[in-house]
Amino acid sequence: MVPYQQLLATLPESPKTWLVTGAAGFIGSNLTEALLKLDQRVVGLDNFATGHQRNLDEVQRLVTPDQWARFHFIKGDIRNLEDCRQAMTWQAPGSAPSPSSASVDYVLHQAALGSVPRSLKDPITTNETNVSGFLNMLVAARDAEVKSFTYAASSSTYGDHPGLPKVEDRIGKPLSPYAVTKYVNELYADVFARSYGFQTIGLRYFNVFGPRQDPDGAYAAVIPRWIAAMIIGVDVRINGDGETSRDFCFIDNVVQANLLAATTTAADARNQVYNVAVGERTSLNQLFELLRGELKEHDVCFDKAPIYDDFRAGDVRHSLADITKAGQLLGYAPAHSIRAGIRRAMPWYLQFLRV
Repeated sequence: MVPYQQLLATLPESPKTWLVTGAAGFIGSNLTEALLKLDQRVVGLDNFATGHQRNLDEVQRLVTPDQWARFHFIKGDIRNLEDCRQAMTWQAPGSAPSPSSASVDYVLHQAALGSVPRSLKDPITTNETNVSGFLNMLVAARDAEVKSFTYAASSSTYGDHPGLPKVEDRIGKPLSPYAVTKYVNELYADVFARSYGFQTIGLRYFNVFGPRQDPDGAYAAVIPRWIAAMIIGVDVRINGDGETSRDFCFIDNVVQANLLAATTTAADARNQVYNVAVGERTSLNQLFELLRGELKEHDVCFDKAPIYDDFRAGDVRHSLADITKAGQLLGYAPAHSIRAGIRRAMPWYLQFLRV
């Protein structure tokens, strides 16, 4: 039995309490759904800066009433240390008092302000959320003595390093304020291990996509934005010549990496950062044809050629992950290619974007 399958079989036998920050967001809500379906207790923390109540409502529809009763939501902001402490020490009604101040066993820290363009427009708010907020979470988790702290890192940390595939110990200079903040997260996590013995795991996400990814707004991710455009028949705009490439990663692979990282007991797997991706490179031109082809399978025909704009400031040209380290130390084995992930996600996109 592969490590992840074994974990899925054993988690319901011994439910734990998980704190998911950014629980109303795209990745956070998918983590919350997966944990509740495994009969875990989940505390969700979100300030709705980029998350949505509709994501939590959808999770509620997808789990049983008994599973939903295991979820407790706190509207709060990671920029407020007391909100972070409150989330760490929440205890389920009727549960036995904890011998320590902590009721949370595992932290999955996903709350952040994403988007390179957003960070270029407003670096101060990006820094306050992604750096000061991250530090608040580290302090609160350290003081609560949680079992593990797993956080969302980013492939943007590789910056201008030209090498492919991207290997965890070789990075370049950051190309955006967002990339700076995510690199600082890794530095703070390492310092907390050295200074306090509080070890963490960082997951460098590569272009995650899937259900509940927001298609709206100036900073929407490319896959839902293009699908929305194709459905309503408006132009699809590509930054650059379309040969920019990315390692697109379906959300179920990200859920797998988080659960494996949080529960690992291997000492050499802690205080590390890992690439979370598929290990396959797809150009934007290829992505365009892939989405158009999949939509055609659902009787949505888009016959317009894409419009090519200027390259976008702060973007790297190519991105491809080496996932060997995550496989060796965590047992991570992505189950969905980009094509399989789009096929799985397309019914959700069609239902949501047609409303």
